[in-house]
Amino acid sequence: MPGRLLQGNCLPTQTTTAYDDMPLTRFHLQVAVASTGGVFSDGFGLGIIGIALTLAGTPLRLTPLWLGLLGGASLAGLFLGALLTGPAADQYGRRPVFAYNMALLTVLSALQFAIGAPAQLLVLRLAIGFLLGTDYVVSKALLTEFTPRRVRGRILSVLSVAWAGGYTCAYFVGFLLASTGPDAWRWMLLASAVPCLAILPLRLGMPESPLWLADHGHAARAAMVVRARFGAGVRPPEAVPAAPPGAGRWRQLASPAWRRRTLVACTFFTCQVIPYFALGTFVSRVLDALHVRGSYVGGLVYNVALLVGATLGLVVVDRLSRRTFLVGSFTVTAAAMLALTVTADLPGPAIIVLFAVVAGVLSAASNLVYVYLPELFPTDLRASGIGLAIAASRVGSAVSTFLLPLVVAGLGVRVALGGCVAVLACGALVCHAWAPETKSVCLAATAQGAPA
Repeated sequence: MPGRLLQGNCLPTQTTTAYDDMPLTRFHLQVAVASTGGVFSDGFGLGIIGIALTLAGTPLRLTPLWLGLLGGASLAGLFLGALLTGPAADQYGRRPVFAYNMALLTVLSALQFAIGAPAQLLVLRLAIGFLLGTDYVVSKALLTEFTPRRVRGRILSVLSVAWAGGYTCAYFVGFLLASTGPDAWRWMLLASAVPCLAILPLRLGMPESPLWLADHGHAARAAMVVRARFGAGVRPPEAVPAAPPGAGRWRQLASPAWRRRTLVACTFFTCQVIPYFALGTFVSRVLDALHVRGSYVGGLVYNVALLVGATLGLVVVDRLSRRTFLVGSFTVTAAAMLALTVTADLPGPAIIVLFAVVAGVLSAASNLVYVYLPELFPTDLRASGIGLAIAASRVGSAVSTFLLPLVVAGLGVRVALGGCVAVLACGALVCHAWAPETKSVCLAATAQGAPA
């Protein structure tokens, strides 16, 4: 019944352990590695483009318009990939996309080496973004549904560290390849194929989510997966009541039972990634506009702060309530961005420190994208809810990444920074008003209805 959280199959018995309460096993770690490897590839693929474009500008004759288009292309592709994959993964399962999207991503990433015109790179970046969007959805959903709730926060937070690690690693790889000659930018883009190829074998042998199987009338298959991977002492998940016939998943997400959670999911993710990607993609240009000497060093500090922040977020995610972490992160980053916006003549080191604070706190809070977002929705709506939130966030991040170099060039850097302040303040207000607490909630209980 909506308004109540029922424990369902989360209550242990004397003879078996509930699926959501089983101990952590080696197979859980295998799923985590398969998921984090893909997320690392996602972060690397998105991070490398900003560095490659700084070197590709002259050979490809890139105008500020082309820079904006190419910088935001992958994020626009992510919108479509996430939006379309969510309902498909809820209807047909997580495994088909999870097993094979890295193979296609390897091929498309390698093709970037041979491009000869901005339009060709634009098409490839849109396609790569589409595949990244599919992985954002299925990696979160599959790992969430396999992980015991006792360690769910910490395991899912590893995805955030992996993404930040990939994004930061791209910056270092770009630095190492920058001196390899006029085609250095091509080698940077080709490098994004390596992690995709490396993780592919781990994904091919991954089974379907037992929670999804049970909810879609495949109880016997769900029991087989649980018995084969976890032993006879773990009780398979029970099916939840099917959705009303004819009720589309997007319509369910907008229904009174789920629309507040849908709004929170879309708002918090969008408000978080707009400054994250806009600043991260063009951090050197923003620092140059603020007259900071050694903007490369500043960019390096920014990217290291992303990795450090994601790691710290992993440590605190299960020690704070989800709401406190969420609202607090928006408040701190908005205050730091406001200081950058309104304070004139700040010394270069102070500007770099404030940018590092923004990067570190945003990256720490990005753990909630992997932990909090899947906890907001039941199994039959999880991929659709994640996909819709990702799609909403990528509209904002793609538009902001496209506009940032144009706004900095036309209106000045402080106008661009002020826009980031407004976005972060909006996230704080919406989450303070409506974000529910989901820490330690059983996934089977979530399926019974969102609490009022």
